[in-house]
Parts: sequence; C-alpha cells; structure tokens
Amino acid sequence: MAEKIMLVDGNSIVNRAFYGVPLLTNAEGQYTNAVYGFFHILLKLMEEDRPDYLAVAFDLHAPTFRHETFAEYKGTRKGMPEELRQQMPLLKEVLRAMNVPIYEKEGFEADDLLGTLSRKAQEMGWTPILVSGDRDLLQLAEENVKVRIPKTKGGRTEVEDYFAKDVMEKYGVTPTEFIDVKALMGDASDNIPGVPGIGEKTAVKIIQQYHDLETAIAHTAEIKPKKASENLAEFQEQARLSRYLATIIRDVPVELERECGRADGIFTPEAYQWMKKLEFKSMLPRFEKEQAPSAAVESSFRKIDTKKDAKVFFDNLKKEETAYLLIQDQGAWQGMGVYQKDCGGVWLEIGGDLSEEELLGCADEFLRDKAWKKIGHEVKADVHLLYAHGYEDFSADFDTALAAYLMNPTANSYAYDDLARDFLAEACPSYEEVLGKGKSKKALSDLSMEERRDFCAKQAEVCFRAKAVLQQKLEENQQELLFYEVEMPLLYVLADMERWGMKVDRQALLAYQKTLGERVEEVSRQVYEMAGEEFNLNSPKQLGMILFKRLGLKGGKKTKTGYSTAADVLEKLRPEHPIIDKILEYRQLAKLKSTYADGLLAVLDEKTDKIYSTFHQTITATGRISSTEPNLQNIPIRLELGRELRKVFIPSSPEFCFLDADYSQIELRVLAHIAGDETLIEAFRQKQDIHRLTASQVFHVPFDEVTSLQRSNAKAVNFGIVYGIGAFSLSQDLGITRKEAENYIQQYFLKYPKIKEYLDRTVKEAEENGYVSTILNRRRAMPELQSKNFVQHAFGERVAMNMPIQGSAADIIKIAMIQVHRALKEGGFRSRLILQVHDELLIETAMEEKEAVEKILKEKMEQAVTLSVPLDVDVHEGNTWFEAK
Repeated sequence: MAEKIMLVDGNSIVNRAFYGVPLLTNAEGQYTNAVYGFFHILLKLMEEDRPDYLAVAFDLHAPTFRHETFAEYKGTRKGMPEELRQQMPLLKEVLRAMNVPIYEKEGFEADDLLGTLSRKAQEMGWTPILVSGDRDLLQLAEENVKVRIPKTKGGRTEVEDYFAKDVMEKYGVTPTEFIDVKALMGDASDNIPGVPGIGEKTAVKIIQQYHDLETAIAHTAEIKPKKASENLAEFQEQARLSRYLATIIRDVPVELERECGRADGIFTPEAYQWMKKLEFKSMLPRFEKEQAPSAAVESSFRKIDTKKDAKVFFDNLKKEETAYLLIQDQGAWQGMGVYQKDCGGVWLEIGGDLSEEELLGCADEFLRDKAWKKIGHEVKADVHLLYAHGYEDFSADFDTALAAYLMNPTANSYAYDDLARDFLAEACPSYEEVLGKGKSKKALSDLSMEERRDFCAKQAEVCFRAKAVLQQKLEENQQELLFYEVEMPLLYVLADMERWGMKVDRQALLAYQKTLGERVEEVSRQVYEMAGEEFNLNSPKQLGMILFKRLGLKGGKKTKTGYSTAADVLEKLRPEHPIIDKILEYRQLAKLKSTYADGLLAVLDEKTDKIYSTFHQTITATGRISSTEPNLQNIPIRLELGRELRKVFIPSSPEFCFLDADYSQIELRVLAHIAGDETLIEAFRQKQDIHRLTASQVFHVPFDEVTSLQRSNAKAVNFGIVYGIGAFSLSQDLGITRKEAENYIQQYFLKYPKIKEYLDRTVKEAEENGYVSTILNRRRAMPELQSKNFVQHAFGERVAMNMPIQGSAADIIKIAMIQVHRALKEGGFRSRLILQVHDELLIETAMEEKEAVEKILKEKMEQAVTLSVPLDVDVHEGNTWFEAK
C-alpha cells in the first residue's frame, strides 16, 4: 500500500482556527487560540488518515509572482489581526519542536508549495492528502489525491473531503475546469477580477459547455445570456489574467526528502513541553505513551516505609526551609513527601511498617516547631487532616498554590504540574496523566513502588523550588502584604468555618421542600392552562414550539435544535403574554427546589444536622471567596421564597444566636476612595443617602423631592457604573430608551467627574501595564484589552473598571474575617465566625457574649482598612439567618 503524506496549508488552517476558537491565553498571557485550533484540526485529521509523512507550508509576508503581474492581487484583504500575528512564530516553533518540515519560499504562496510537493510526492509513489480551508486547492484533487477542507466553529471541526469525482459532483466541473470557472467568476477574497456580470452559476454553465476558457472565448458569440457574451468579449484579457492568478503552479524550486517529516516522530519531548506550557491539557494524552520514558522524573529520590527509618530521617532533618506534602488519594492519607535543599526528596509511605500514627509520632516536632519554615501546597487540606490527629494549631509558612493564584488568578488550576510549567519551565506529569481519570482511574497504590516514590517526592521538590520563584515575584509585584497578611492567615479562618459547619432545621427544610414542590406544581398548571396543553416545561424545544408556534409570539430566535428560550429572550417577551412571567417564576422555583431544598438535604450530615460547605480561595479572578457543596454564596434573595430559605439555618443550640454584619455600599465607598471624587467622599462622610443624592444630582431635583422611582433608577446607575455598565444594558435594566440611559450616564459623570477620570485612567493604564490591581496590589492580567475583537475588548474594559473595586472590597472583608476570627480566638470566646457571603459575615454567638462580640464585629469590620471614606457596618441579631439578615 502506498505511503501517505499530509500536506497542510498553514496560513489557511491557522486563520480558520483563530476565528473558530474563542480568544485564549495561557498563564504567561500569550494568545493561544489559533495554535490550539490548528493542532486540534491537525491531530484530528492525522488520527483519521494516519499519514506516514507530514509537512506544513506557509505564505511569507512578501510579494509573489502574482503581485508582480497584478499589483492589486489580494489588495482587498484586511491585515492579519495582531492577536493572530503574535501566534504565528509560536505555531512554527511548536511545529519545529515536533520535527514537522516547514516550507516557505519568497515569491510563492503556500498553495504553490503544496501543489509542487503533492506532484513530487506522486512521483515518489506516495499518496498526497492536502489540507486547506481554501477551495482554491480543489483544482489539485485527483482520483488518488484527496483535498480536505476543515471548518471550525465554536471549537468544533467539520471536514469536507474532495477527490476529483467529488468536485465534479458538487460543482459540475472537473478540478482543472474549476480554475476556468474561477477565471470567469473571479474571487473577491483574493481580488481576482474575473469577468463583470458573470457569477458562479453562469461561469459553471459556460465551462460545462466549452470545458476551458480559451474555447469559451472562441465561442463568445454563442454564449448566453447576451450580457455574459458581451462582457466576455470585452474582458477576455482580464479573464486570462484571472486564470493565471487562480492557477496553482506545481514547479516551485523546492525538494521533498523521503525521510523528511515522519508523522510517527512528532510526539517529541520538546513538543510535549510546549503543550504543557501552552496549557493544551486535552492534547496531552496523545503524547503520554510516547513521553513515558522522557517525562519520568529522576530516580534520585528516597523512599522510607518503616518507623525506624522515619525516626532517623526526622531526627536528622535540619531546621531550615522545607517543603512537605501530605499526599491523599481516594479519601485516604498515603504518606508525606519532604524536600530540603541538602537532603533532596524523600517519600515517607504509610503502609505495613509505618502507620499514620507512627509517621506523625516521628514527624511530631517537625509539624509543631516553627523553626522549620514549612512550604506546603493547598495547606487548608493539611490543616483538616492534621486537626483530625490532634494538631489544632498546625501552620505552614508558605502555600505555593495560593502564591501561584496571586500570580495568575484566571488560571484553571494550580496543581504541582502547573507550578512546574509556569515557574520552573519544566514539564511534569499531572495527577490525571499518572493515575488516569474516569472509570479507568488508578489508585496511587496501583503504581509500582518506584513510580509512587518518584511521583510523590517530585511534588515536594517542585513546590520547594517554585517557592523561591514565587517569593521573588511577590516582592516584585509588591504583594507580600497581600500574601502573608491576608491570604495565608485566611486559609486557617476558612478551615475553622468548614470544620464548624452550619446547623439546619431539618423539619423546616423538609416543609420548605414540600411548599416549593406544591408551588412548582401550581405554577406548572397555570402555564399549561395559558398554553392550552401540557408539555415538558424543562424542554427548551417544546417550550419554544408553544411560545412561537402555538401562541405566535414574535421575536423567536431559531437555533439548530429549535427556538431559543434563554432568560434574556424571555425577559424581552414579558410584555407580550402573561405566560412569560409564569415560566420565569417556574424556573426560579424549580431551581430553588432542586439546587437548594433537594441539594441541602443531600449534603446534610445525618449525625449533626449541619452542612459543611467548602470555601475556595483560588477560584475567582477578583479575589472573592466562593463556596461549594453547597454553594451558600448564591442563595437567591430577590424572590420571597428564596429569602425564606434562610429560615432553615439555625444556631447549633439554644445557647447561641446569630449576629449578621453587612458592609453598607462597600463597593461605592471603595470607588469614592480610589477615584478621589470629593462629592461622593463628602456624602459618605456626612452619612447621606447616596442613591438619593445621585438622583438629585442626575435628575436635577432637590434632595428632599426625589421620588422613590428616581432613587431606584439612581441606585441602578450607581451600581451599574461600578460594573462598567453601558447605555444599552442600563436601558434594559430600567425599562427606558437607550437615549434616556445615555443621558443618565452623561449626567452622572458631569456630577461625579473624578469617577469618569478614574474609569478612563484605569482602562488606559491596564492597556499599558497589561494588568489592573486593587488597593492591596491584587492583580488581574488584562489580555482582553489587546484584542481587536470589539466584544472581547469591551469585556476587558468592563473588567478593568470593576476589578479594582470588587477586588478591593474582597480584600477588605478578608482582612475583617481574619481580625474578627483572631479576636474571638484570643479572647477565649465560644462564639464563632461560620459564614461569609460577599460583604456579609455571620457569627454564631453565645448569648452571654452577644454584646462583646457585636462590638468586636463592628469595630474589626469598620477598621479593617483606612479609606478616605468611613466603612459602615450594620449588625443584626436573630434566631435564624433570615431573622439576623
């Protein structure tokens, strides 16, 4: 069987990939979407065709022989977007790392190179497979030459395949005749003129009848319609020029070496490292089999699995900087990885001759003594594990995951292999690569002794070495205070909150679940009555048919699967039919029931009737804390039934009640401080009603005459400005015209000019610096502002305006949490901080400590930082979270 060679039009495929995959960046801020899309297509096609050889051709940024003949050739094309331009050298670098031959030749296009290489391949007895997004290559299709045309949209790739017969079947002409069709019809994308008035249909008919351009010209008088005949006679030289421009030449002076570019040699160690660096995790499995030997870590690590050796090891461990990792797998503690500069990496494995308690006994001094500067990774998990063994005050000095998060808060993960890639420029196998995933996932114990030792000790080594790099970056970014005084202390606060949990009144929750179920059924019946039939309310397809076919509502957006019934679509339809209100109410109720009533019951502890939420420090780009299992941050409060969910949360016993403290308008206060707007600052100092003041300023009415509607609208403007809201969004929020919304915003900035200056300055500085930062120097990289894509750039502007405000508010409440927690602990109080939701802290307070705790709560929150405006905190008491709120 003949060997196959895949020849790829690099420019065409990377261009299609760029527009087909959303803009992506890696941890270093490099744009990667085009490169990702290119390899996604390439590897998919290679899997399907299994070629023996591979080569990629590129255009050069220089005139070709076509430009010399016709200066306007491709003259209508827009320049390459900057985000794509930056990726071209990167793509070629990765291809070289994969040992893929790259063909470029001044004066010629990639098409000409592919035409020439395919001919040479045929002469060598190979079967060419041509890959391009450009239909020009169809002229090269033959009985044994396949042209593959990928289309990428939304990250998904579909491919059209053409042999000579397929071109004939689709276009009604042979591949060679396809050139003559183009000569007549022209090509707007390449600025090939063709013949005026002759489109594709007429061109195909002419060539089907006469088979080539010259014969058609010779029979011009016979051609119909008359206009086509006249134009061809008049523009026959232009048609000949067009044919010349459209013809791919096949004798470019390049050579195709027989041993060049073997397809089975592309999965090199260098390419593997590039895939890790570019964060193309979905592609890594394709490299794993090839990389097993080269990706394996060095075998200089030691394994200890006896009590005697563990004791000797810790007795001789120097009291200096040490990385430790308490490795857990499938819910069980497996052992400890330790790395020190002098002793190297050691894996202490829990097993037959070294139990958990024996290991802890040997490591006791190390775990308790602060003379060891301990470097951990995801330390909160260690705090929980050690607390269960009696180490109530364990602490580490440095958490590499938290530090990595501060460096790049938009990354997907901060695992040890991410540290190795981002801060040590090394490729290390991830947990998934070593243990697999899904049903085929292995346990750590399934690995050989050597594999376990090297894998676990390597993690400690990576964390040790990454710490030095991270420490330097913290200093360079002036983030030491943020890291050491906020993020590190906070992890212990969150660990305490997670461990204590939050009591739920089980019977009240069951009653709430029942009420919701009944209400869901009632609203469903009302919807069915209005619709005139029963249907599946959870099926967008069926709902779409009811709304836009049966009820005939206007404005339905058709998708591949039916009509869109997304929330934004339904919101616009509210005035058209009362059924819309009921559908939206149904969705809110159904979500309340499934996510919160059913969801809370599913995670409620059988013994304690408590829920134990997990609080995350490294999820949000703004620095806000998030919670999962269950998520207590997003309990809906707009709906009355949503607010009532808080009634099921109660203190642990009658000896306690709740104190709930909430910052008043903290983001507006932060905005006033950062922007330095005197009007807003003075208003906060005088404890004025900010929304009433804004209404008075914007709507030109006396302060005392502001209506409730004006105040409500002003409130929307105030908070909208914080989020970089535009006139369109504001008009939709307030139900007013876009012009009115524009006027509101203009009036707002006239009255608060420093805020407009701040917003403009922040975006400008973000574009120049590549990041925005909070008052404590928390940073977020802003690659979106380099985008030429309007939507992406506009999103970046909104983020740049908002992140310093929302991020600073997040920093402030974190400081408050640390100080409140510390004061309660040092004061010997029984009261505990149990929950944080955005700008709100909830404390379970012993009755006899109530007054003292309220004083601590208010003081610590209001004095967390010093701004040019006072921080104002409201504290409420209650026997349920609902009452306290």
